[in-house]
Amino acid sequence: MGGRILSLWRRLEPLPFGTRIFSFLLGRMVPYTGTIRPRVLELEPGRVKAEMADRRRVRNHLDSVHAIALANLGELVTGLATITALGDGGRGIAVHFEVDYRKKARGTMRAECETDLPGSLDEPLDHVARGIIRDEDGDVVAEVRATWRLAPRSK
Repeated sequence: MGGRILSLWRRLEPLPFGTRIFSFLLGRMVPYTGTIRPRVLELEPGRVKAEMADRRRVRNHLDSVHAIALANLGELVTGLATITALGDGGRGIAVHFEVDYRKKARGTMRAECETDLPGSLDEPLDHVARGIIRDEDGDVVAEVRATWRLAPRSK
């Protein structure tokens, strides 16, 4: 799956509105992720940058971005980084998730994750990917640690 996602990204990214089209399609493939309308800005194997606009639909009663919307963005970047690092030879599912919230989130949120996988994937293993979410001033608003259970793809 990771190889197919990268292939789609590489075809669309250079086109006018290509990143928006890719992000829309990603939201259709993963409907819950689509609820925050993320926009993938950069995507390479093991490395992702994405953003989420601050809009009423992702806000809470404190007039800031809701904690779960931030977690959703964090899951997106850790998941994309992990599965693109795997390529098409493996699969993964989140099995543990932690979020540390540092400050109220207002404005466009930018999230990034860079992760390296340990060698070849011969048997299932747990891999922790760390995502950082920043506000428009560059301040860290949340840090995500997602444990992904990885396994070789069944033939």
